Amino acid sequence: MSEIAVASDEAGVGQAADAASRGRRRRAWGWVALVVALVVVGIGMALIPIQQWQEKDALDPEHPGPTGGMALAELLRGQGIDVEIVRSRDDAMAAAADGTLVINDTGVLSDADLTELIGSAQSAVLIDPSSRDTRITFGDGETSLYAGTADVVAEPACDLPEPQRAGGVQPGMIWQQGSADTGCYPVGSAFGLLSGDAAGAEVVLVDGTRLFDNEHLAQNGNASLGIGLLGTAGELVWYVPSPGDVDETLAPPTLGELTPPWLSPAIMLAAVAAVACGIWRGRRFGPLVAETLPVTVRGSETLEGRARLYQRTGDAAHAADLVRRGAVARMAVRLGLNLGVAPEEVADAAAARIGANRADARAILAHRPTTDADLADFGNRIRDLEAAVDAAVRTERKTL
Repeated sequence: MSEIAVASDEAGVGQAADAASRGRRRRAWGWVALVVALVVVGIGMALIPIQQWQEKDALDPEHPGPTGGMALAELLRGQGIDVEIVRSRDDAMAAAADGTLVINDTGVLSDADLTELIGSAQSAVLIDPSSRDTRITFGDGETSLYAGTADVVAEPACDLPEPQRAGGVQPGMIWQQGSADTGCYPVGSAFGLLSGDAAGAEVVLVDGTRLFDNEHLAQNGNASLGIGLLGTAGELVWYVPSPGDVDETLAPPTLGELTPPWLSPAIMLAAVAAVACGIWRGRRFGPLVAETLPVTVRGSETLEGRARLYQRTGDAAHAADLVRRGAVARMAVRLGLNLGVAPEEVADAAAARIGANRADARAILAHRPTTDADLADFGNRIRDLEAAVDAAVRTERKTL
């Protein structure tokens, strides 16, 4: 019988070990399946072409928002104009030889690049000119022609046929005429449109951000003026400068160029050291075991320990506050009051119950002892008050 029992025990142990092994294998295969699924999903998302949306600049011919220029580009195409959109300075110079070149914001171009770009075309229209652009085209090379903005509708008052057909517009930015051959839309001594020869091409400066964007194109004669200025030739090259057109000689140094060469290896070494330290300090030698300590602390010992701490600190006011809160809570229960009632209300109820003066009862509870002797006296008085309340409540219950 003993041999049978031993064999049975061994069989049970073997079955338990097999079950544990199968459980571990199932958990391992579960983690493997999860990792494989994540890898497959990641590869699938990487292979799917996702076109990221990017906010386009003002007067961009492919921008349908209020500040874009798509409406004017579509109107020009409707008039039979071949509108070619380029986003590289080299492409703009190559395509603008036989048509009209429209230039958006030129902030990324250097003075020499802008002059060369204008000279590559027969005619150029700057629809978002800066003060630098006016200085290069119709200024003396040093002084800007900027004269402010116009908030009124101005008439053409010039011989150019395009403004005459368009009629009055609210020009936005206005400039001094400088060396320009013609100035249109006068506002005071300045003009909202300048035209003349510059860098070997016929150049027009006009504030398209207030005239040719999608929001303002339908106002006054803006659409007619835009079609007239940009549609003079059968081909239109609309150039939108991109960050790749920045002159590298004028670009500010990058963060990598400003930092010393040893900084990047030092950062990598510190990162590797941090990971290694985390692995070293975070390693575990096995499952944590919770040890039950056979220790029982009596309530009287805790009470005595706290009392000794209070005595050692010598904070009579804090000790008195604890005594007061306990007495107030106990008297409130005996007097039928809420536990959150103020000490003054408890004092009034206690005085009424024992037939004492309310002021005296309030004075007992409101007292703030500062010394040990004063604290002992306070404890005796609040104990006597609580004992009187207990006696009065017990007497009333016996009478009932």
